[in-house]
Formats: sequence, structure tokens, C-alpha cells
Amino acid sequence: MKFDVLDINGATVDTVELSDAVFGITPNEKAMHAAVVNFLANQRQGTQSTLTRAEVRGGGRKPWRQKGTGRARQGSIRSPQWTHGGIALGPKPRDYSYSINKKVKRLAICSALSAKAAEGKLVIVNDYAIADYSTKAVVKMLKNIGVSGKTLMVQAVADEKVVKSAGNIPGVQTTLATTMNAYDTINARTLVVNLDAAKKLEEVFA
Repeated sequence: MKFDVLDINGATVDTVELSDAVFGITPNEKAMHAAVVNFLANQRQGTQSTLTRAEVRGGGRKPWRQKGTGRARQGSIRSPQWTHGGIALGPKPRDYSYSINKKVKRLAICSALSAKAAEGKLVIVNDYAIADYSTKAVVKMLKNIGVSGKTLMVQAVADEKVVKSAGNIPGVQTTLATTMNAYDTINARTLVVNLDAAKKLEEVFA
């Protein structure tokens, strides 16, 4: 599959042939859905916690005698039906994380990349070429290559200048070709991938 390679000024400087096994497959929606649900579940902290009737302070004494008052029998003022009582069957801390097969995860990422390529939302640049820490330089580059909205910038090797400069722009994220996931890929409106990262994606997922 052929892609135009742009420079930071938006001019086409070259073309590159990338693997159809990564950028040209028929997207598998089931695999993408499984990967996204898995990613979001793994992000959950699972720290929610409620107090049961045994954990709420007070309520140790029976509020009134069992029989003869005309009222319903009660054993504690911290029973779930009482105001300020314990929570029945409430959430407790738990681990929501689980794993999916590596092949499904790989298929999901390749499907997401192929979907972006088919939609024309995959932009290949020859190099980010940011000489200094400059948010303005990244904003200008994105404008020149015609990118706006949620953007995922993919690098082969982490460049701190790119990461920190892009980090100040709302909706713009950076990631590495070796650690990118299906959720971030699908969630972004446009993928901006430098040439080295594109080659790395081929190497990792082909």
C-alpha cells in the first residue's frame, strides 16, 4: 500500500510502500471491540468501597424489644433499610483487569491502522524535526499537514522535545510504535506517523 510522505511544511517529498498485512487488511470489528473493552477495563482502579452493616459505626444495641411494641422487629439501627444503615451488596475494591490473546490484540491494532488508512486519516511525515521545546512548532506542523482535532502522533523512539511540546496541545497525544494500543488509535481522529515509526509498525505487527 503506497502513502505520500510529507515534510513538516506539508509538502510531499516522497512515497513509501507499507505492508498490506498491517495497513491494508479488512478491519475486524469484533477484535477491535474486544481490545477496546479490555483496555478500558484495565484502566479501572477498582478502589470503590462501601460500608456494610457490620462496618458502619454504631447499631450494636437492639433498638426495641422483639415483641409487644406494635412495630416491626429490628435488630440494629445500621441494617440496610435504616437511614444511615449499611449498604447491602455494595461495591468493594476489586481488580477489573484481564488479558486477551496476543493474536486478537495484534489483529485489533492492524484493523485500526487499516481503517484509518482507508479513511485517509493516516498521515506519514518524514520526520518531526523539532529543534527545541516548542508547542508553536508542533501546532504549525499539524496545521501545515492539514491535521486538526484529536491526533495521535506515533514515534519510533521517544523524543522528549516532541512529547513535551505536543503535550500542551488539547486533543494531541504521543505514543511509541511498540506500545500503541487499539483504543488510542481508534479514539484519535487522525494518526500522524513518522517514517521510522511506520517501518517499526511493519516490523512489530507484520
